[in-house]
Amino acid sequence: MTSSNYRGPTAKAPRDVTAPGATTDGARAEVDVAPPPWRRTGFALTDLGRKRSSNEDAFFMDDKLGLYVVADGMGGHAAGEVASREAVDTLFGMVKRGVGSLRELVDPVTETDAQAACRLMESAVQAATYHVFSIAEIDRAMSGMGTTISALLLLGDYAITAQVGDSRVYRVEGDAVEQLTEDHTLIAWQLKQGLITPQEALRSPHRNVITRAVGNREYVQVDTRRVPLTPAARFLLCSDGLHGYLRDADIPPIVRLGGDVAVRRFIELANQRGGKDNITAILVEID
Repeated sequence: MTSSNYRGPTAKAPRDVTAPGATTDGARAEVDVAPPPWRRTGFALTDLGRKRSSNEDAFFMDDKLGLYVVADGMGGHAAGEVASREAVDTLFGMVKRGVGSLRELVDPVTETDAQAACRLMESAVQAATYHVFSIAEIDRAMSGMGTTISALLLLGDYAITAQVGDSRVYRVEGDAVEQLTEDHTLIAWQLKQGLITPQEALRSPHRNVITRAVGNREYVQVDTRRVPLTPAARFLLCSDGLHGYLRDADIPPIVRLGGDVAVRRFIELANQRGGKDNITAILVEID
């Protein structure tokens, strides 16, 4: 099967990329048992939403590599679509080339090994940033384009996240939901600084103002995090077209539906509640 990111109702494969275990449609990624100790299976879907004429979201999933990515592009004249696709392709290429040099993160994990895994993810996002920025420098019609990136790499007994922008990665265990990534938005910063209340944030006209993006400059600060894997853990990666309509309490019962049914239900829910933006969801199941 072919590694892919997705555009609207059809899939587009990255340039000259083939990797076992990746998907070419919105269905389950069929894959053999992953290297011990965990089996990981991804399910993904993207949707135009009810208001947009084009889909600027992109995603990538490869169960064998253990890499899952959601990107939400921005910019006029199809620039957002270009930014998200190119960023996802570049990140995948960097991780594929570099992951072989990493040690599996199996306890007891050394700080050196953990930092190396985080550095790989950070470097991959930085490479994507420089690549997208360079495209816009060459083609002025693409000037100002950028994208969010939320990425998850499963490595041994741990997951590594990399984050820029306001797409999200959640960890779900039973009824417990934890947002693993921080939103890089003006609203999130104001809330963190105590400048506004949560109630004021809901009414703010600045809810969509992003403070970090991949590609609108040649460098971006990347957040990385290492989290332990546990039996029956689930991870949800999504663009703001989904999480903007979600309450934490909505997530566990949908995740329990499992697989393709769950990701379809997430898309349906966002559309039922407004569907103002493109909607993308990846559900990763650990067993």
